[in-house]
Amino acid sequence: MMVAQKLYESGKITYMRTDSVNLSNDALSAAQTAISNSYGENYSKRRTFSTKVKGAQEAHEAIRPTDMSKSTIDGESAHQKLYTLIWKRTIASQMTDAQLDRTTAKINVSTTDEKFIAKGEVITFDGFMKVYLEGKDDETETETEKGMLPPLELGANVNENEILGLERFSKHPPRYAEASLVKKLEELGIGRPSTYAATISTIQNRKYVVKQTTEAKQREIQAIIVKNGELKEEKRTENFGVEKGKLFPTSEGTVVCDFLEENFNNVMDYGFTSSVESEFDDIAEGKKAWNEMIAAFYGPFHQKVLEVDEHADRASGERLLGQDPKSGSNIYARVGRFGPMVQIGERQESDEDPKPKYASLIGEQTVQTINLEQALELFRLPRVVGDFEGEEVVAAIGRFGPYLRYKGKFTSIKKTDEEDPLTIKLDRAIELIKIKIQADKDRLINNFDGEPLIQVLNGRYGPFVQVTTEKGKKINLKIPKGTEPKSLNREDCLSLLREQQQK
Repeated sequence: MMVAQKLYESGKITYMRTDSVNLSNDALSAAQTAISNSYGENYSKRRTFSTKVKGAQEAHEAIRPTDMSKSTIDGESAHQKLYTLIWKRTIASQMTDAQLDRTTAKINVSTTDEKFIAKGEVITFDGFMKVYLEGKDDETETETEKGMLPPLELGANVNENEILGLERFSKHPPRYAEASLVKKLEELGIGRPSTYAATISTIQNRKYVVKQTTEAKQREIQAIIVKNGELKEEKRTENFGVEKGKLFPTSEGTVVCDFLEENFNNVMDYGFTSSVESEFDDIAEGKKAWNEMIAAFYGPFHQKVLEVDEHADRASGERLLGQDPKSGSNIYARVGRFGPMVQIGERQESDEDPKPKYASLIGEQTVQTINLEQALELFRLPRVVGDFEGEEVVAAIGRFGPYLRYKGKFTSIKKTDEEDPLTIKLDRAIELIKIKIQADKDRLINNFDGEPLIQVLNGRYGPFVQVTTEKGKKINLKIPKGTEPKSLNREDCLSLLREQQQK
């Protein structure tokens, strides 16, 4: 939406906060001219569209380029890509249909009622597809032939070169990507084009879902081959489980969703938001009074919130995984104050009760999927990885995720690293520590020991002063404009601290 806003402000596209699909007569004529000039008159077909979305905001024209003759623009890569997508969609909507020849061959088998079926397809006239295909390399003869069948006659006999039967596994419904989730919201009548970007970013910022790519896993499958009149079986491997840029629910997201489903099922109903949108449309058209509509919803809703606040337990998604072999205590997985974790023992009812042990989940583990064996592994942390220059390197998990501790300082183990605290080896740990030490050196402009500890650092938004108090609290101070960071001494920094405290 930010990129689209920039394109609109610079006059490249029309107003983009609309779900209208209607084009003006000027736009239709401009598209017809652009298509005829670029591809020929036989590619042009004037079309008009009407929206199927109830309550669509159609005060503006459909999103389109302001100048149809420009298929590309200069500028940043993101701006060029979005503009090209808008131009192609607009132009393609005013072009003729593509024409394809499809052939389906059904081959009878003498010993069964089942048939072999072969399908072939070839494009005889590309029509609107011309816009999307012209940026690609020309297909080789071999690639084209893959989609074509050889000449066939009805009733002809065919001989098999090879018949291959492969074991197949059913697949779960595809996960949502950002684009497919927006499409689903639109189908359900939830939200507007101007709210989709905010919705998608909110569910990620609040850690209800995480956008990630999962690597392919391998599994063994059975293959049956008939060739030269002989039948044989063999084992093969196939890749599965690849997910690119998909939205995965987190433990927190699942727990929050379950809590809302249990206590606010009317608000969680897919039709709720859509019905509210319809009521807003009625208010806009003067068919309904806004204060009556708000009162009818908010009165019962507020009462429900008070009831849930008083009676509902704190949601944790707690699962009993089993018992600890050493102590015999129960092991639970649940969402705690600082995120998903596992726990050995019961919660303390009083100070005299034994204190339970806790361990945070790592990687792709969730409260809903972790098992007893994985939970027991987590209690091996913190783990001594080895020695580096006479000091211990310890791997552990903290409030902000997995880390390495060395000489009292911490180095994060990021999700992008292949290792985790349970498996990381000493040589990789040393490599990460050295990178962190060098980064700290590059970040440090000046250091003043003593109480309090004062450092002049390079930050994301430029140099600043950081004061660390005796209790470990860090206070960041702005450096006045025109002041050279390297010229600051300890007294200058303390003076900046006093000024901030006075303010």
